[in-house]
Amino acid sequence: MIGSLLYLTASRPDILFSVCLCARFQSNPKESHLFAVKRIFKYLAYTPTLGLWYSRDSSFDLHSYSDADFGGYKVDRKSTSGSCQYLGSMLVSWFSKKQNSVALSTTEAEYIAVGSCAQILWQKQQLVDYGIYVKDVSIKCDNTSSICLAKNPVHHSRTKHIDIRYHFLREHVESGDIVLEYILTEKQVTDIFTKPLDENSFSKFRREFGLCELE
Repeated sequence: MIGSLLYLTASRPDILFSVCLCARFQSNPKESHLFAVKRIFKYLAYTPTLGLWYSRDSSFDLHSYSDADFGGYKVDRKSTSGSCQYLGSMLVSWFSKKQNSVALSTTEAEYIAVGSCAQILWQKQQLVDYGIYVKDVSIKCDNTSSICLAKNPVHHSRTKHIDIRYHFLREHVESGDIVLEYILTEKQVTDIFTKPLDENSFSKFRREFGLCELE
């Protein structure tokens, strides 16, 4: 059941967080986990024609959203990173992943999430192969402290325990490959990849992805 759902997340980003959460219990599932998986199937049964819409009039403006749910996974208190990349108004890639280590602050969790920017850098290079040159690719984040950490080396003394590989983000910010932008939390669409949401927020972000009835 989980394998089928993971395959489906390639075209249905709205179920990614819940499916990935259930997948963590594959080795030792309980009845409650089976009930959660069946609820996902029930949701899919009621939305069989929902799909991503790609408009031919969309621009080639490459940008990304990044977010993290600090300590949201109550089993081991690790944070969940979420990210999605847009080409104009079209959602082209997305992921939801539990972080490898326990973050000690919201800033650290958000910084690690934003640091996973290799995907958008790869997409930027791919566009060059098609003769499309994108400058100042923006990554939208709702945490000002993590943005300051990427720009100001003084903050590094407070976060020496962060793995050095995450600090390559600052190098790309300095070189102008990417630009970190602040965005209000209520406009952070990546919330759908990091935490459970109420029905109104879930429906709003689902529309932001371009998911609509394709009948």
